[in-house]
Amino acid sequence: MYPDNEKFIDLHVHSTGSDGTLTPSELIQEARREGICAFALTDHDSVSGIPEALAASEGSGIEVIPGVELSTDYNGTEIHVVGLWIDIYNQELLSQLQSFRDSRDNRNLRMIERLNAYGYRITEMELKKRNPDSVVARPHIARYLVDTGQAPDIKTVFQTLIGNDCPCYVGRSMITPMRAAQLIRDAGGIAILAHPCLYHLPQAEETELIEKMIAGGLDGIEACYSRSTPEQEAHYRALARKYGLLVSGGSDFHGANKPDIRLGWGTGDLRIPYEILDRIRAHLSARRHDRELSE
Repeated sequence: MYPDNEKFIDLHVHSTGSDGTLTPSELIQEARREGICAFALTDHDSVSGIPEALAASEGSGIEVIPGVELSTDYNGTEIHVVGLWIDIYNQELLSQLQSFRDSRDNRNLRMIERLNAYGYRITEMELKKRNPDSVVARPHIARYLVDTGQAPDIKTVFQTLIGNDCPCYVGRSMITPMRAAQLIRDAGGIAILAHPCLYHLPQAEETELIEKMIAGGLDGIEACYSRSTPEQEAHYRALARKYGLLVSGGSDFHGANKPDIRLGWGTGDLRIPYEILDRIRAHLSARRHDRELSE
C-alpha cells in the first residue's frame, strides 16, 4: 500500500474502549486518511475494542497490533506502561484489568459525590448511558460537564475540579510499573515505558525506575511521542541504547478528547517509521523462539 520509505505507524492509540472518541472500526478509516499502515490499539485497562478493530482491519491494508495501557504508581508518580502484541485472552491479565475497572468505578462514584456537593449535576447512570462500551474515567466526566453546559472545556474541568490536587479529585489504587511490565510479559507481549517525557522525574529517579523496570521485564521506551521535544527524544533514544531497550513511538491519540493530537502525526510533525515496528516484531519473535527451545 505504501512504498517502503513512506510507511508510518502509531503504537499508542485509544478508542471508545477507554477514553477515546472514535470506535475501533472508525480508527481503521482514520488510519487510512492519515497515511498510517499500522497502529496499536492501547486502551486504558481494557482490551474490549481489539476484536472489533481486528475484524474491521481485514482487507483494509491496515495492521492492528493488540495492545493495552496500564496505569501504575511509582513513589507517588503515575507511570503508564504500554503492552504490545498481548494475548487478549490471557486470564491473569484479564483478571487484573477487571480489578482496575472496579477500582475506577469506585473512584468515579466518589468523584461524582464531590462534584454533586459542589453543585454539579452528574450521575453514574448518565455517564454509563453515554459511554456504554467504555472504561469510564476522568475524561468522560469532563466531557459530560462540557456537553451539558456546566463547564467551558475539558481543560478547565481538569485544572479546576478533577485534576490532581483539585477539590473533586480522588486517587485510586494502582500496581507498580514493575508488576505491569511482568503482567504484559506473562501475556506474551512487549512492555514499553509510555511517554517518559511527561513524568518530569529527576535523573537519578528516572534511572532507578528504568533499571527496576528492566528487572521486572521492561522491553522498550516510548522515545517518539507527541509532546516530546527533539532533545527529549534524543535523551530517551540514548537511554534505550545504553540499556539495550527497544525504541517505540506513538501519538497517544484520543480523538476529540485530545483535539490537538492527530493519529500518526501527534501535534503535527510526529512520523514513526515502520522500521521501529519491524525491530519490535523481530525482538518478540526471537524471544518466543528462545522460549520454545527452553520448553
